[in-house]
Amino acid sequence: MIVAVDVGGTFTDFVYIREDGFLGFYKILSTPRNPEVAVLEGLRVLGGASSVIHATTIATNALRGQVGLELPRVALVTTRGFRDVIETGRQNRPRLYDPFFEKPKPLVPRDLRFEVDERVDFRGYILKPLDVGEVESIGFKLRASGVESVAVIFLHSYANPFHEVLAEEALLKHVRHVSPSYKVAPEPREYERASTTVVNAALMPIVSGYLERLSSGLKELGVVELSIMSSSGGLISVEEATFKPVQVVESGPAAGVIATAELSRVLGIPRVISFDMGGTTAKAGTVVDFEVEVTSEYEVGGEAHHGRVVKGSGYPVRFPFVDLAEVSAGGGSIIWRDEAGALRVGPISAGSDPGPACYGRGGVKPTITDANLVLGRIGDYILGGKVKLDRGSSIKAFQALGDPEVTAWDAISIANLEMARAIRLVTVERGLDPLEFTLVAFGGAGPQHAAEIAEELGVRSVVIPPHPGLFSALGLLLADWRFEARTAHPADLEGAYLKLEEELLRIHGRVDYFVRYADVRYEGQGWELTVPVSRPAMVEDVRRVFEEKHRAVYGFTLEDRGVEVVVARVFAVIRRVKPSLPKPVARGEPKVREARKAYFKDGWATAPVYWRDDLPLGYRLEGPAVVEEYDSTTIIPPGWVAVVGDLGELRLEVL
Repeated sequence: MIVAVDVGGTFTDFVYIREDGFLGFYKILSTPRNPEVAVLEGLRVLGGASSVIHATTIATNALRGQVGLELPRVALVTTRGFRDVIETGRQNRPRLYDPFFEKPKPLVPRDLRFEVDERVDFRGYILKPLDVGEVESIGFKLRASGVESVAVIFLHSYANPFHEVLAEEALLKHVRHVSPSYKVAPEPREYERASTTVVNAALMPIVSGYLERLSSGLKELGVVELSIMSSSGGLISVEEATFKPVQVVESGPAAGVIATAELSRVLGIPRVISFDMGGTTAKAGTVVDFEVEVTSEYEVGGEAHHGRVVKGSGYPVRFPFVDLAEVSAGGGSIIWRDEAGALRVGPISAGSDPGPACYGRGGVKPTITDANLVLGRIGDYILGGKVKLDRGSSIKAFQALGDPEVTAWDAISIANLEMARAIRLVTVERGLDPLEFTLVAFGGAGPQHAAEIAEELGVRSVVIPPHPGLFSALGLLLADWRFEARTAHPADLEGAYLKLEEELLRIHGRVDYFVRYADVRYEGQGWELTVPVSRPAMVEDVRRVFEEKHRAVYGFTLEDRGVEVVVARVFAVIRRVKPSLPKPVARGEPKVREARKAYFKDGWATAPVYWRDDLPLGYRLEGPAVVEEYDSTTIIPPGWVAVVGDLGELRLEVL
């Protein structure tokens, strides 16, 4: 049996496929302080597995300062004169007129930043050889000070890593974890390369410790293989995640977009918006022509403003990420009033402990889940009747803020606006028109809000996949192995790609196909756009694709300016056998389970409630209606119609 496990802020989701092809689903509450506890508990309930595929949030939680995941002492070894580059940064000010703004605290204190007298120029020529003895003496100091992990960043090592190779060998005699930039981020820009390598060094002890504990527990259960979802949407090995944990920072959210891409391919819908609303956050991404949109830079551990990462508030990471916008609007997001009395939603979440007030686990503050319960949009039971919700506790929680029904609807409206704004970030701000897209909504709370968010965006078509509350975990079963290699400033573009592909083939033995990308800019421009590259790689083709994207994003092109490829990237993809979604087997007219009063934008209405497994293929539902299932609830507002598609998906359209 193969089991996919997605650890979220509220629930840990399991999707498993048996040898006979049976596809099963299971959810339990997460254990945030020790995520592996819930993972192992769920696997025991399922009876173990032969292989586990895992998406984890432990890296991003550590960078956000979650209790119990304190970052270790990290050291930095760098070229003389450059030890403060991680502190000076780019001089970005997230809040321009705030005189009290403080930069993110450097992950390496100044007394643990060491300089060595070496120098390589931008062409890779050694100007001053490295004294290995000098590095050895630093290693003795690190051992004496109890440092667990060290980052090595030498000037222009992307052009010639020889000095970093020597330093890595010397430091490994004294420190357990060494993170050299030539292995983590071999590309230009000293600050971004240094930041990426330092973040990697800080995460190595945490992620490796977690994976060791998890692997040990899995071994006891008879699991022989563990794979990890990377931020770029592919699976990697435990060894890869242990050495380069920076690539699993957005592990969980990436799985949902991969599942969306596979669903869009099967359904033949080339342009879709991936919308994942779970218990803690809501995430949006896009799939164009069945391919996931990827970006090459992300800022971790920083602030977000309406889904947009605030530049300069966190730590830049140069690594491929699925292009996502994330807002603090999940089912567990706490509803509150600020000092001026204005109603607010999030960013704090009730999580799984104590959870929303209706969970009866000690939570006293209202959440979006409480709002949907008060307004009759979800029923009194979830997880197939295993968990009973307490509507009275939800009403009591809202009374502190005003009229429960009015406040609950206002909070839902605010959350919908916030989530629509996040979707605009990955469509309108990327030069894409959301009206040309279909919204694929999943996560435990996504189907409750999808139609109303679509109305806000002008989107007329929504797809609710089968088992939406476990869809991200299903995405793990649908993902392929995906490994990356890159090179900076290639002189011969096609030759550079062929060399990278040969290297990946040598390392992994078998590759089904390669995917090429390039970070491209106009000559003299400060920043790049990441674009796909066809075979063979021709500069004129790269320019055409780059200018199409530049025009879409910025509204103009520079016809008289040359184009340069700053970084060439290649992904080696190894296909995995993927499960097929079981089709609905229901026949005849489905039974209405109850007629429930539910609140929509025009007020209260009586809505028939159906169980999703009772709906046969092709069945048509006109709103208002509610469709419940084990892991989620779908709201069909007045003016919308839902039809059960060939895969059991619910296709919502505006009447």
